[in-house]
Amino acid sequence: MNWTLSPRLRALLGAALLALPGAGVAAAAALPQVAAGRIERLVEVASRHVPARNVDVWLPPGYPAAAPYAVVYMHDGQMLFDAAQTWNHQEWRVDETAAALIAAGRVRPFVVVGVWNVGAARVSEYFPQKPWEALTPAQQQHLYRERRGEAPILPQAPYADAYLKFLVEELKPLIERRYAVDPARDATVVMGSSMGGLVSMYALAEYPDVFGGAGCLSTHWPGASLREDADNPGPVAFQAYIAARFPPPAGHRVYFDHGTATLDALYADRQEAVDALLRAKGYDAATLQSLTFPGAEHSEQAWAARLDRPLRFLLPPRRP
Repeated sequence: MNWTLSPRLRALLGAALLALPGAGVAAAAALPQVAAGRIERLVEVASRHVPARNVDVWLPPGYPAAAPYAVVYMHDGQMLFDAAQTWNHQEWRVDETAAALIAAGRVRPFVVVGVWNVGAARVSEYFPQKPWEALTPAQQQHLYRERRGEAPILPQAPYADAYLKFLVEELKPLIERRYAVDPARDATVVMGSSMGGLVSMYALAEYPDVFGGAGCLSTHWPGASLREDADNPGPVAFQAYIAARFPPPAGHRVYFDHGTATLDALYADRQEAVDALLRAKGYDAATLQSLTFPGAEHSEQAWAARLDRPLRFLLPPRRP
């Protein structure tokens, strides 16, 4: 694939991939303004495993009347609800989309747990750790050399295992103590975009008894890279991990998608390879959805425009 980025576009996409270090700081004092439902903030949630961070919990209109609610754990929590507070003035429009789907009965009622990222270390936190550890030292050094401007894309060794321990061992029990939610696997979904898509895939693979669904939008299969690079060891490592470790389809649903513009133009071949691996494991139309959105870019606006698709696939209405 011969595809290059202009310096300006690479800078913008690099910022999106890394989630600028100061992105969440300026907004820390104010709750996001939402059009539907309400936000409760868990401030600086402490962890034995990873740095403390804010967690924004969205409760739909009428909560808790429809209890028990399903839960969607979403990465990059500071980008979900209020464009006035985000670094790029874009948002996922989670509250608008989720409230409309719930009101129309197109999904089971759910709450959203928006887990803030940690800025400069975001790629290290979201890069699947076991595929990283399967790389040779030379391959790891190849990824350490990748840069966004002068800054390394991967500032330290990936620690996604610690991040997932925080989600599963600390945050999930906290949410279940505080809110009227269903702790069952089929009511527990993890979702993100770009590197957040990668770590969502990884969460389901590492904790198949905890997560019943994973929503992976614009999954950044290049890993710690913003370019087409034939020597990049990341995509092959992710595919080998999926072939060896991804769980069988029983009790699971997986959603992938990508656009065809900007950074998403790097994804099609890698996504096709992953889809083939999952179909070989028995995933079918009921358990795997993989969509392409022609012309869609790598941005919160693009993810907002299609957010209803993963939500409807991963959280179908409960049977009477």
